[in-house]
Amino acid sequence: KRCRNVRNMRIIHLIYIVLLLGSALLLFELFWLRNTDKGHGTAHYSTEDLKEFLEWKSKANKLNKLPSIFMITPTYSRWTQKADLTRLCHTLMHVPNLHWIVVEDSDHKTKLVTGLLNSCKVKSSHLNVRTSRNMQMAQSDPHWLKHRGVDQRNLGLAYLRRNHQGDHGVVYFGDDDNTYSLELFEEMRFTKMVSVWPVALSGKLKWEGPVCRNDKVIDWYTMWEKSRPFPIDMAGFAVNLQLLIENQNANIDATTRRGYLESSLLQQLVTRDQLEPRADMCSKVLVWHTRTEVPDMKWEDLLTKQGKPSNPNMEV
Repeated sequence: KRCRNVRNMRIIHLIYIVLLLGSALLLFELFWLRNTDKGHGTAHYSTEDLKEFLEWKSKANKLNKLPSIFMITPTYSRWTQKADLTRLCHTLMHVPNLHWIVVEDSDHKTKLVTGLLNSCKVKSSHLNVRTSRNMQMAQSDPHWLKHRGVDQRNLGLAYLRRNHQGDHGVVYFGDDDNTYSLELFEEMRFTKMVSVWPVALSGKLKWEGPVCRNDKVIDWYTMWEKSRPFPIDMAGFAVNLQLLIENQNANIDATTRRGYLESSLLQQLVTRDQLEPRADMCSKVLVWHTRTEVPDMKWEDLLTKQGKPSNPNMEV
């Protein structure tokens, strides 16, 4: 009886497969008849089809001619690293002609970041360099105690100078936990020298950055260290790639005072009069200096001390 049931099931499966194949053939025949001249095999395309094809081809050509955006993102190992990089990946997937340069603060390229970049549908380059020993921070140190991401950003610049000398585009330093409007990337794309815009939730203010009028930066809105040459957040400017190629020694100075990282680079490239206001004459916010909350891992830490951590094969 059991053998008979198995045989009946096989017959049912065979009938189901035949029906599926028949349906596929019927659909193909209908599609062929619809798209050929009276079924005689001569392909027929309407004026609308041809017009749509040419529009898509035109869009593709324009995308290929767009200046590239090279976004340098320093990153380091922490509980929220994969979550932050995943969220940023999903934003950058919507930006055409973008090359994401992710630089790990590590002695080697980690499995987590490698896997994430391989699955992310964004053109990327994966680099790594450990922060200099004298600049490394303890986990309990406040985030402002020492400069972070300097070695990683400078390695990104060295990579561009070595591999993209003949390319045209713009370089942007984008942290992995900031929040970006898609409009921001199109604002920066055609930067001639250095473009600037406000950054929200920066400098302990609602926003911080340039005050602009008549296509010029006329002042800076900031409450801290107003004497800085360029009181602006790292997320508040983009630099033309060729300007960086021409100024081979222009890098971020890790030894500079707190709050002067941006100025240490920009002073080697432009004056204030040469800055290019963006974001509707610096009147709109298109990037937010957000920070992901550090999760409370009390019980996980306890389990680890007891030698019973959560499944180590579960990547978070």
